[in-house]
Amino acid sequence: MKSAERVIVGSRGSKLAMIQSRLVISDLARAHPHLEFEFIPITTTGDRRRYTPIEQMGGGGVFVKELEDALSERRIDLAVHSLKDMPTETAAGFRLAAVAARGDPRDVLVSSLGKLAELPKGARVGTGSQRRAAQLLEQRPDLEIRPLRGNVDTRLRLVSSGELDGVVLAAAALVRLGTEGRIAEYLPPTIFVPAAGQGALAIEIRADDAHMGQLVAPVNHEPTWLGVTSERAFLGALGGGCRVPVGALATVEGTRVHLLGMVASLVRGEILRAEVEGNALAPEETGRELARKMMGMGAASLLEEGEP
Repeated sequence: MKSAERVIVGSRGSKLAMIQSRLVISDLARAHPHLEFEFIPITTTGDRRRYTPIEQMGGGGVFVKELEDALSERRIDLAVHSLKDMPTETAAGFRLAAVAARGDPRDVLVSSLGKLAELPKGARVGTGSQRRAAQLLEQRPDLEIRPLRGNVDTRLRLVSSGELDGVVLAAAALVRLGTEGRIAEYLPPTIFVPAAGQGALAIEIRADDAHMGQLVAPVNHEPTWLGVTSERAFLGALGGGCRVPVGALATVEGTRVHLLGMVASLVRGEILRAEVEGNALAPEETGRELARKMMGMGAASLLEEGEP
């Protein structure tokens, strides 16, 4: 009897990454019940240097390179990423082949003291994101923002222990971990603009692997694909691996896409937001249009602050 084809799936080894990989594997197994799937956890630079700020490690790609190495060396057939961790430009020899249906893209506040507006003056709120920090301080300049790294469980324990009064995390992460009961408030995305691709899971493969491209195609969720393509085009047009806070969120309805963007300066305490609508079937152009609009509003001077 012929043995079933085995597909090796790689991802980071954190609890959340493994749960997310299982979600993708489950979708793939429904589409291809005759296949076998094996999961391999891979430690990335971002995982090894858990307490170093992402910006100090060069920003985008610190959770990606080792997975691409495993693809290149054919130790895995496909890699599952949190899309927001992926650089806007995929490295040569690889391609983004599919994006699963997006989870909740919003940021959330976890706190035992209530909603953001209810936190006491000077409350200590943790985040490892400059984007979140800038938007928190816009709404509550009295807060003490504490830099934060580590997995979700670690961050939640800092709140439970009282070391922090709150943390801001991705809604999708807490939902997938089954800890959404800890959420004190879903932060409105028009004010707390998420990271580009937040809540979406991406499948990366070798660029020349046509077979794997066909295999993962049924998992691709077209509205999510179009939306995140628009967000990533916006980010890329601003300079890709921006070292200043940038956010983007696209909403796709039929053949139209609504794209909201944000660029901020922690130094100046300034935030720019803008939005455009465009053709969902031309998502890159919509992203570039928003970038042009925001550059005209003064985003260029904010982006200069992030240059080495």
